[in-house]
Amino acid sequence: MIKGVNKQVLEINETQNGFFEKAIFFVKPEYCGMSEGKLRESAKKEFDCAGSPPNQKTRRKFDRKALLIFGCCFLLGLAVGFFGSSSF
Repeated sequence: MIKGVNKQVLEINETQNGFFEKAIFFVKPEYCGMSEGKLRESAKKEFDCAGSPPNQKTRRKFDRKALLIFGCCFLLGLAVGFFGSSSF
């Protein structure tokens, strides 16, 4: 339940970012008297500094590579342990 909400909201539709179609900023009460142009300029600067979300494909490749390296080391350790302990 939302009660007594009285906030000034600034919405930016033209983000010029492939990941986001819209940005919504909630203006602090002490800055509600500023001109809309100054608020939009400040919000645009903040949005531009935010960047883009991390690339998920890179993370998956890293996890697969790390798993492959770990598996090879594990098998190599097993082989060394097996052949090193057996007496012919």
